[in-house]
Amino acid sequence: MTRKTDFLVIGSGIAGLSFALKAAEHGQVTIITKKKMQKTNTALAQGGVAAVFSPADSFDLHARDTLIAGDGLCNEEVARMVVENGPDRIRELVTLGAEFNRKGEGDFNFALGQEGGHSAKRIVYAHDLTGKEIEDTLVSKVQAHQNIIILENHIAVNLITFSSSIRSGLLTTLQEHSCCGAYVLDKSTDEVETFQAGVTLLATGGAGKVYKYTSNPDIATGDGIAMAYRAGASVANLEFVQFHPTCLYHADAKNFLISEAVRGEGARLIDARGDAFMHRYSPDLELACRDVVARAIDSELKKSGDDSVFLDITHRDPEYVRQRFPNIHARCLSLGIDMTKDPIPVVPAAHYICGGVATDLNGRTDVSRLYAVGEVSCTGLHGANRLASNSLLEALVYADRAYRMAVYEFKRLDQNTVPELSVWDATGTTDSDEAIVVSHNWDEIRRLMWNYVGIVRSDKRLHRALRRIQNIKEEINEYYWDFRIDSDLIELRNIATVAELIIRCALMRKESRGLHYNIEYPEKDDQNWLKHTLIHKKI
Repeated sequence: MTRKTDFLVIGSGIAGLSFALKAAEHGQVTIITKKKMQKTNTALAQGGVAAVFSPADSFDLHARDTLIAGDGLCNEEVARMVVENGPDRIRELVTLGAEFNRKGEGDFNFALGQEGGHSAKRIVYAHDLTGKEIEDTLVSKVQAHQNIIILENHIAVNLITFSSSIRSGLLTTLQEHSCCGAYVLDKSTDEVETFQAGVTLLATGGAGKVYKYTSNPDIATGDGIAMAYRAGASVANLEFVQFHPTCLYHADAKNFLISEAVRGEGARLIDARGDAFMHRYSPDLELACRDVVARAIDSELKKSGDDSVFLDITHRDPEYVRQRFPNIHARCLSLGIDMTKDPIPVVPAAHYICGGVATDLNGRTDVSRLYAVGEVSCTGLHGANRLASNSLLEALVYADRAYRMAVYEFKRLDQNTVPELSVWDATGTTDSDEAIVVSHNWDEIRRLMWNYVGIVRSDKRLHRALRRIQNIKEEINEYYWDFRIDSDLIELRNIATVAELIIRCALMRKESRGLHYNIEYPEKDDQNWLKHTLIHKKI
């Protein structure tokens, strides 16, 4: 069965929902999300959204901070566009009902926080649950919209593409590669359905689950990056994986992040003996950019052999800490850690992919009618290292720009150019009796990436990782075609694809820059490597 929709949105975080709400004023929108709507990276975002609202701040300062954090690889045009559009997008959220902390009367008189890499207070926040506030606001509006169909517990398998001739004068000059929908697995029936769409938007988030230790939820398996690459879209800069310096280290605290805002409020990093150490690594101390702080912690742990370092905010007023960080305080307290009295044990964890599916200023990929917005994309904003709290900002701004271009493209679309789509063919496949293949390879990929493609790398480790991941991909590919697919196999296939792309990008870059540190090339090389790493699969 083929299901038709005007706009197909794959993902239900801030990027996908923002786009869907606006596109629904111009046509039918179908949202595909592989778990419940709120199971997203957006919902876990604690710190806030970076935007200029203070008279002591400016667009120039915000753009400058972004460019400095990006270590030479940010697109300056993109950075200026994003920061200049940020305040309007946040005002839109307030109009929709989002409530952010304020310092006085007035809808936009926000209390502003400061985080690493920022030269001014510009973080708009809702206590330490900013992402949840935004996600809940958008979900309530999306659920109430009559032009939006929401399909939870559905996971996209592959994008559907076709090629058509573009005529120039009397000659047919080239073939345009276009996306016209996706094959989607309904997890409740185990049936793969065909979705035909005028425009398809990837808003699938990141790929933190490629690594053994991550701040990301289980859904972050790089699905959009893998599908786009298989469909012929270019991917870029995947070597730049941001490791958040402070993930809570506790056996019962899976994926729980200690927000950068805690350091912004004065928390110090100390070792197991209570000694501060950031002065040895940066004059910015705890407010240095994340790559600097993560490498500092990694270095300290390797020297000491300790399991964690500690984040200490016990010198601040206890009541202020409880009010400023109610969620973090409550979570730590549930584990026997009172952050007003006890330092919090923390370690780095894979957090954010700065690379992704390459897009233009409007979120368009180089596959026609396929857009990518949010962490799945590489827009040029983040460069070699993301400035804290620029991620939600980027998602809001690009969702708006993608919506405007996608509606324009949809209205000009000639439906007669789309061929009749084939339904999913499972002929010759059987139910799997070797589920151990999936679980074993899943664990091996994540350990491999953590040990060989982590915070500090070498060509020797990267080549070893590449050989092994290619062998694993062969096993997965054989399994994929022999057995009926399920969500576990789809995700395994995707993390293997993204793992290989990260390794290949890392091997291409013969320098150390931003989040990519290779001990064989410890210096930055602007002469040869002030450029992006691009990978494109020939179709």
